Amino acid sequence: MQNYETEATWHYHNGTKHPNGMLLNRFHAYHPSHRPSPYKIYKNVPQVSIPLDKTPIGISALDAISMENSYRHTIPDLGVLGRILYFSSGITKKIKFQGLGEIDFRAASCTGALYHIEIYIICKDISGLEAGVYHFDPKHMKLDTIRLGDFRKFISNATAEEQFTSQAPVILVFTDVFSRNSIKYQSREYRHAFWDSGTILANTLAITSAHKISSKVITGFVDSKICQLLGLSISEEAPIAIVPIGQTVQEAPAFPPLQEINIEAVSSDYEIEYPEINAMHESSCLLTEAEVASWRRQITLEEKYSARLIPLGKNITVQEPLEKTIIRRGSTRKFSLEPITFDQLSTILNHATSRTNADFASQKSLSDIYIIANAVDGLESGSYYFVKEKNSLEQLRKGNFRHASGNLGLDQDLPYDASVTIFFMSNLDKILGHFGNRGYRVAQIDAAITGGKMYLASYALGLGATGLTFYDDLVTNFFSPHAENRETMFLMAIGKKEKTT
Repeated sequence: MQNYETEATWHYHNGTKHPNGMLLNRFHAYHPSHRPSPYKIYKNVPQVSIPLDKTPIGISALDAISMENSYRHTIPDLGVLGRILYFSSGITKKIKFQGLGEIDFRAASCTGALYHIEIYIICKDISGLEAGVYHFDPKHMKLDTIRLGDFRKFISNATAEEQFTSQAPVILVFTDVFSRNSIKYQSREYRHAFWDSGTILANTLAITSAHKISSKVITGFVDSKICQLLGLSISEEAPIAIVPIGQTVQEAPAFPPLQEINIEAVSSDYEIEYPEINAMHESSCLLTEAEVASWRRQITLEEKYSARLIPLGKNITVQEPLEKTIIRRGSTRKFSLEPITFDQLSTILNHATSRTNADFASQKSLSDIYIIANAVDGLESGSYYFVKEKNSLEQLRKGNFRHASGNLGLDQDLPYDASVTIFFMSNLDKILGHFGNRGYRVAQIDAAITGGKMYLASYALGLGATGLTFYDDLVTNFFSPHAENRETMFLMAIGKKEKTT
């Protein structure tokens, strides 16, 4: 099976490493004036207006990202679905930039503010919305109608009858428009597909939990089937994750005949193709329901700890509702050099690393968390490894590593100025051995969901945060020998935002 020919992943991963990956052109240039439209436009299709109520329902961001998501027999109506879509990927603010005009910013962060992740909805009849297949238009808060009829069973079949998907009244599908992001980031875009869908998913999981509606991230499915249902060309726009929302007592009925979609749609202003992206995605596709069923197994990663461990501090209680935190959230552009407290760092780690409800998840995350503490009151400056099972930090090295922090984060000011930089690293060889090439998707999205939770936790505590790119091998070298054989998946910088006058 092509999925287990894992040299494809290593070719892509090593070829897209900074600074000199062979699949990257060092002389590539991007100007913001070339930014593609961040919206997919369907022409001449019926639309459904989505009512939007932004009123907080009283659950804090810290509680929402760490709540156990196991609610039963819940069916959202169109109003609640609208809130889930808005607080996942809706427009929360507009900012004017000289020479670029006004730019819409969304509920979750995105590399380069290019917003290349789209959301589709497959549902039964719910209050306010007829059964069908829809596309979310965040600019106008409307749903574009792609098909009418109940096609949930089609999705369920494509996931090899995954239980949550089989019983969900509403199913979300997250896709990636490759060229919308590759225009700036070239072939490295495929990593961003999972980074950026992961931060959105963190919001989705949080807002569904706040509403006491079950949800689960599904990464195992027959890719071509999902594309067929949504009318996508997999070389241009590809499914990344499926999220069943809510639960019914009965499983979905047989789906109607599947007609070919003949709808004009524009996904991107630019037709830029990077064969390496298509090759990586194709090599990680699952081809049949039987292959999906055999793929979906849990991974257990066991570690033994003998080093001296530093217990985390106390958790801080925050009352601000999740909705206000999401609207206020942004990607910090300048940190002060002021320290954060050990309790703040402890709260972020405790809440953001709660287990994600996903088809790939065991009790332990697929990502290991390494930290450079530049300025944390109550914690000695140095490098650390987070031992989730012991709720503790293992100190690796003492010292002032601000310059190293900045260097590892692509020689940028943000990781130098931040109070902490947090690196998500995975034993990719082990994950690929278990999941095949699809494990590359899983490792990226697992880290990004936790990173998205850290965004929300940091802003809930009045701090700033931003996701950054990195020099891959230098990160591994810095944290070795402890991080030997681990690859970097994601980087978060957290600290106090510099006050503007």
